[in-house]
Amino acid sequence: MTGAVTLSPPPAWRRGRWHAAAVVAALLALVVASFASLDLQWARFLGPQAVARMGRFAAELLAPNLEPRFLAKVAPAMGETVAMSVVGTLLAAVAGLLLAIPASRTHEADPARWRSPARLLLNALRSVPELMWAALLLIATGLGPFGGTMALALHTTGVLGRLFAEAIENAQPGPAFALRVRGVGEGRVLAYAVLPQLLPQLVSYTLYRWENNIRAAAVLGVVGAGGLGQLLAFHLGLFQMAETGSVLGAMLLLVLAVDLASHALRRALTR
Repeated sequence: MTGAVTLSPPPAWRRGRWHAAAVVAALLALVVASFASLDLQWARFLGPQAVARMGRFAAELLAPNLEPRFLAKVAPAMGETVAMSVVGTLLAAVAGLLLAIPASRTHEADPARWRSPARLLLNALRSVPELMWAALLLIATGLGPFGGTMALALHTTGVLGRLFAEAIENAQPGPAFALRVRGVGEGRVLAYAVLPQLLPQLVSYTLYRWENNIRAAAVLGVVGAGGLGQLLAFHLGLFQMAETGSVLGAMLLLVLAVDLASHALRRALTR
């Protein structure tokens, strides 16, 4: 009778397990170091005085000003915020697609000479936050929604351009190959084989960024870009909590409405 055979895991599996353990240990050490480096005053934050002040502040916010004369000021600001997000997202979708084409390699034989510079530009655009773009543009254009709209467009161009480029590179190669072997030019291949199959995905990316831009547009007004954010900064700076609560409520309703509309549009596109 032969003895039992002991199976041992292969060396590659053991190395992978040790690598995973090392990564987890490094992440845990980073978390511990982050907590140690921050001056987190939990006792002060959760103390009775702090809790009482936060409760009083929240109670004032939960009693919004619902006077018709004040709400008549909030409604145009909501429309301005929506307009900023829509125009900024549309401009970014067009510019992002124009930059995504040179930023992608459409097939293995494609030299893609402009791929690295185009991707570097997209990285630079999305690395600068919307607030920084708004601060820079408001210096040139002055206060108002134009600077905020362009700030949204520039940052979102970097985000959508990178997403569009990845989608183009991951498109199914069959339809494009069938046109190339018949001598069709790259422009027509892109227009008739690549973009049609990616259109639902590109629209979905654009709608998702529109949802994000609604929130960003509501915040950009804090630096003077108009919309609900400008009302929020004004009334919060004067410690008018009832008016501030009304503006925050309008932001919440606007975000919920846009989220529902975007979800409905995405479901309609996938049917």
